[in-house]
Amino acid sequence: MPTKHLAAKVKKAVIPVAGLGTRILPASKSVPKEMLPVVDKPLIQYIVEECLACGIEEIILVTRQGKEAIENHFDTDFELETILEQKGKRENLTVVRKIVQMMNIISVRQKKPLGLGHAILCAKPLIFNEPFAVLLPDDLVDSQIPCIGQLIQIYQDIKEPVVAVEKVPTEEIYRYGVVIPEPVRDNLFKAKGFIEKPDPEEAPSDLGVIGRYILTPEIFDILEHIPLGKGGELQLTDALNRFAQMNGVYAYLFEGKRYDAGDKLGYLKANVVYGLKHPKLKRDFNNFLKEVVK
Repeated sequence: MPTKHLAAKVKKAVIPVAGLGTRILPASKSVPKEMLPVVDKPLIQYIVEECLACGIEEIILVTRQGKEAIENHFDTDFELETILEQKGKRENLTVVRKIVQMMNIISVRQKKPLGLGHAILCAKPLIFNEPFAVLLPDDLVDSQIPCIGQLIQIYQDIKEPVVAVEKVPTEEIYRYGVVIPEPVRDNLFKAKGFIEKPDPEEAPSDLGVIGRYILTPEIFDILEHIPLGKGGELQLTDALNRFAQMNGVYAYLFEGKRYDAGDKLGYLKANVVYGLKHPKLKRDFNNFLKEVVK
């Protein structure tokens, strides 16, 4: 399956936001998990800001009924802006307007809950013949260079799909898509294949795929033809495994620390870490945590 496109610039990102957020219930019962705040911003805003920092120009939200709050967050709220202006709250007004101006954001519906692979397939009509990023809003990555930016740099070099991986403890490997790796250079591996959520004794490595990908349009043809996988869903890991057998797929051990904010403990950890980085809150928050530890 030869690559038919040579574009090095990644201009579009797909963000699947149609999930139910069952791991963080009851918080996500009436509020989309992507709108849960980490310190003072919803999860989805961190993901959009990561895209913005890496030169991505357009975001495609793959959404469903009941997730309108996500789209509204990036839309103009004339009533709110008018009230803030009337009350002289210029700083808040600037923050609100900056959110609206961030990025060109469009959305498509995932009409059936058929998994991550299916969600990405829903974005096919908006991708055309160019590489694109995929970011999962559950995963916050604290790093000097944004995680998706690290993958874009790799893609610009190799012109093949690349996924972010991290080293996963044996007892947690069953939660991940796992790479069958062939070392290329420091932190970069060619994927000989992928296994979705293996039992620990069957895992081919400790390299688990996290929610950052640079993909090429060939993935759509695979997603359209592979059968449903684990859980009766269209698994992206299965499509990547097929792609790896036919063409090049790479895995990059990214630099930084990932927090699974779709999990209750991971969400709490993310709030602490990002709270300690907040320019206005970090000193008082740090003092508070010291008192709690005592």
